[in-house]
Amino acid sequence: MICMLRPVAYILIAFVLSDQVSAEPPSLDFKALVQPVPASAKFVDPDYYIWGGSMARDADGTCHLLYSRWPRELGHNAWVTHSEIAHAVADDPLGPYTHVDVALPPRGPQYWDGMCTHNPTVHEFEGKYYLYYMGNFGDGNATAKLNPIHRNHQRIGVAVADKLSGPWKRFSQPVIDISESSDAPDALMTSNPSILRRADGMYVLIYKAVGKNGRMPFGGPVVHLAATSDSPTGPFTKHLKPLFTAPGVKFPAEDPYVWFDGQQCLAIVNDHKGHFNKTGEDSLALFTSTDGLDWSVAPNPWVLQRKVTWADDGSEQSFHRLERPQLWLENGVPKVLFCAAEETKEKTHSYNVHIPLQMLAKRSVPPGESPEGLRPAATDGAGESPEGLRPAATDGAGAPPEGLRPAATSSIGCR
Repeated sequence: MICMLRPVAYILIAFVLSDQVSAEPPSLDFKALVQPVPASAKFVDPDYYIWGGSMARDADGTCHLLYSRWPRELGHNAWVTHSEIAHAVADDPLGPYTHVDVALPPRGPQYWDGMCTHNPTVHEFEGKYYLYYMGNFGDGNATAKLNPIHRNHQRIGVAVADKLSGPWKRFSQPVIDISESSDAPDALMTSNPSILRRADGMYVLIYKAVGKNGRMPFGGPVVHLAATSDSPTGPFTKHLKPLFTAPGVKFPAEDPYVWFDGQQCLAIVNDHKGHFNKTGEDSLALFTSTDGLDWSVAPNPWVLQRKVTWADDGSEQSFHRLERPQLWLENGVPKVLFCAAEETKEKTHSYNVHIPLQMLAKRSVPPGESPEGLRPAATDGAGESPEGLRPAATDGAGAPPEGLRPAATSSIGCR
């Protein structure tokens, strides 16, 4: 009996080892996820520019949107002098949203963020909420061209609250300041934070930075960098290697939104001129990483071009700008893509668009056909995933139970 079972045991061991070696994280395909947008998913204020928003849902099911706004009468470039992070609520992640109050109002030029707060991203870590943002101070003049004083005073901060409705505790110093060295890639300004927490508990914050090697007052080049910490409030250790770069291109990407899906780190970036997803025009592109510090273009990089289809009548609308991506994740799965929208190059108004994402893999899939949205990394040759390569069940929090998690390919835990 032992001799008869031994070959079977060898086969099982070989299959498990093969599974650990060949299994790869599923590849997101946003072309299959992006759905038509209902009219209620357009957040407009006739008196304000609205520019991007980040949403989280509380334990009662209320959706809280933290978003940037500034008076429309001051013009588009007043974002750098008069933006404030406001707060709106809805019953549904797509909306409609109702403005409630201002989460981070002006608090005086004596503070590093006392006159302007902008580009929020909100996250829950260990039962508390963390609102990362750009803040600045300056002379308060809303100029036709970008005010260089406020622009160069941009720094990254974090505010902390027990509830999404606030109050938000702000700090006297930025969480990511400029570097002291005049040759550093972030010697002039830091802005536009995005953060994820890896499986090992390390926080990786990605941010936009500008150095002093370009022509002043605006300096340059514009790059993206990473910083790590074991706490969501820092201190952070900077990694000054530029990210999301393209050979021969000065400023290929902007506004990354990063997250960890339980297996790998991902980022959606504003792909200037379509260098990464080969569209030839401004669009959104997807990157992946094992550790959040080194990034590669995803197998399916296309996320969104500057157009949406409206659900009510099926019409398609193109935009001058459709950027500042933020995701709402339900149990680790992308469900809504939040974007800032600007219809014309005259920049007379802007608002938010909330784009539904639908995982179509839930439908019945005929043999030999891969589900759209999440494609299995490997098949058994007959068009079906072998049992060992099927997506693992989750524990209800978006992560597979310990016994079903894929074998780690990195000591850090981003797989």
